Amino acid sequence: SSEGEAEWWGGVAPESCVKAVRSVEPEATIHLRVNSPGGAVSAARAMEQALREHKGQVIGHVDGLAASAATFILAGGCDRVVMASGSLFMIHKAWTISWGNAHDLRKESDLLEKIDGTLAETYAAKTGKELGQISDWMTEETWFTAAEAKEHGFADEVTATKAKASAQWNLSAYTNAPTD
Repeated sequence: SSEGEAEWWGGVAPESCVKAVRSVEPEATIHLRVNSPGGAVSAARAMEQALREHKGQVIGHVDGLAASAATFILAGGCDRVVMASGSLFMIHKAWTISWGNAHDLRKESDLLEKIDGTLAETYAAKTGKELGQISDWMTEETWFTAAEAKEHGFADEVTATKAKASAQWNLSAYTNAPTD
């Protein structure tokens, strides 16, 4: 997807994401904040790859929703996945819009099955679950609570309900930023 599409749909385009990741100090920890219904597979794969290539640690934080393409960015591109209590994680089979004759539609179906296979492999590598189980969850469009995502290996940690955010932000650009 393009910058224009990302702006229209309220998301992040792969080009700006990749540039942002590559601009981070090589050994620095990246905290990726996610609240996303997903997006295009190819766009998300580009973002995932940029995160995977980062030499420092990448911690994905699910603040509200990680669905569809957002989930394999986390599963394949992050060293750790931390879900906020109350957040959700959803996996499903890839979607498309297609037109053409029966031959064209069969080819598109074959391509979707290949894409689903690559997604299942990414989830299996993260969770340690069998490909058959992953495929079943994808077929059913499975929504996991934070606790369920942790139980099944999609998340590494669930934050406590009353926990306060402890992110360390660089506020040096502001004149009156608090020091604590």
